[in-house]
Amino acid sequence: MRRVLKIIVRTVLVLGVVIIALGLWKREEITRLLAVNSLFSEEKIVANFSNMEGAFVTTPLARGAGAISPLPKGAEMTLPEGAEQWIKDRAVTSLLVLQDGEIRHESYHLGTTPGDRRVSWSVAKSYLSALFGVLIEEGAIASLDDPVTKYAPLLEGSAYDGASIRNVLNMASGVTFDEDYLDYDSDINRMGRVVALGGTLDQFTADLKDSFATPGDTWQYVSIDTHVIGMVIRGATGRDVPSLLSEKILTPLGLERDGYYITDGAGVAFVLGGLNFTTRDFARFGQMILQNGSYGGQQVVPAQWIAVSTRPSAPTARGKTGYGYQWWIPVGAHEGEFMARGVYGQYIYIDQTRNVVIMTTGADRKFREKGVNRSNIEMFRKLAQIL
Repeated sequence: MRRVLKIIVRTVLVLGVVIIALGLWKREEITRLLAVNSLFSEEKIVANFSNMEGAFVTTPLARGAGAISPLPKGAEMTLPEGAEQWIKDRAVTSLLVLQDGEIRHESYHLGTTPGDRRVSWSVAKSYLSALFGVLIEEGAIASLDDPVTKYAPLLEGSAYDGASIRNVLNMASGVTFDEDYLDYDSDINRMGRVVALGGTLDQFTADLKDSFATPGDTWQYVSIDTHVIGMVIRGATGRDVPSLLSEKILTPLGLERDGYYITDGAGVAFVLGGLNFTTRDFARFGQMILQNGSYGGQQVVPAQWIAVSTRPSAPTARGKTGYGYQWWIPVGAHEGEFMARGVYGQYIYIDQTRNVVIMTTGADRKFREKGVNRSNIEMFRKLAQIL
């Protein structure tokens, strides 16, 4: 009996050591998975969005060695009626309004500060569009009508085989991808867990096999399309997106702080939603776009690309929000009115006619409720119109 007890005790001790060893070995992955699973919880979402490096592997985005570009203070604007309630209802964490390159309003909420590097989610897609425009101009990519497999051969045999670059820029690939952020088992949430646990997005994308439409026929917002754009860029240039973005887009902007990208387990940037910058630095990018790609006396992005990418070219339904090359065009938009948009309340709204850029970050867990996006655009228009 004693011998049996000794064997049991030894077995338990050995199992305990193995469990502890596995826990230490996988501690980082387990910690990230737990963080991802509570990323959008009511009590953590605000802090999480300012500290995404706690949930994901990241890589820095160098601002360069140049001087910080000025964002001078203009006359403080009076916020329109209803703005304070809108800030509260929409869980706005920062609001910055530029007119003629001057700050007319800047405020931070829910405990956030000007130094916070906030996650932008799908606002990141519009940054990648700007980079793509530079690479097209430089000749790294021959044509928007090239098949994506020309530059990303891993996608041969996947649902993307037969789609063109233009199709994925327009979110018209026809690839089946469930973008329901509230469904734990949706493709977008499975993808998030792949990133958190060190998997590779290239393989995740290549494993997608199903389509719901012929490429180019139908618009449907499919975030993984943007990852394909990143694959095309990497295949065409032989370089990683972070270094290209820093060199071609960020360095000329004179940012206040380095930014960072979320990455997957192979160190590949999460280009569809992993950019983190301060609110002012997001606004600097918006100001460059407003100025048709020019900033600080330098043509950062070709003006022709700004014009083409921000007009509604995707096959969206009549009367619905328009879409260009990774930019949104609101219903009823006038010339030069468009925006970058991310889930949970991230926006860069641009009105070229009024020379206005509005940058907001948020932690709005009700962002998908009916009328929320429309009410946000209405507020942006009010802010622009009273200046």
